[in-house]
Amino acid sequence: MADITDIKTILYTEKSLGLQEKGVIVVLTSPRVTKNKLKEIFKEYFGFTPLKINSLRSEGKVKRFKGRVGQRNDSKKFYVKVPEGANIESLSV
Repeated sequence: MADITDIKTILYTEKSLGLQEKGVIVVLTSPRVTKNKLKEIFKEYFGFTPLKINSLRSEGKVKRFKGRVGQRNDSKKFYVKVPEGANIESLSV
C-alpha cells in the first residue's frame, strides 16, 4: 500500500526549479520506494498519473562527527514528468 508519508520532500534547488518549467518535479524519498509505488501515490493523492519516472539512488556517505565515525542516511531521488495541466498545490514556490 502506497502512502504519502513515503515522500520526504519535493526539492527546490536551482536545477530542480529549471526542470519544473519543463514539467518535471524532483521528489526525495526513502530508499524502499519503487517507481510503481510512487506512481500509485501520485494517482491516489494528487489525482494524476505521471507520464515518466526516472530514479536515482544515493548511498549515505561515511563522515566523521567530532572524531566519531557516522553515516548519512541513504535516499532515493525521483524525477517525475507531470502531464500538462496537472497541478500540485505544494509546488507553488
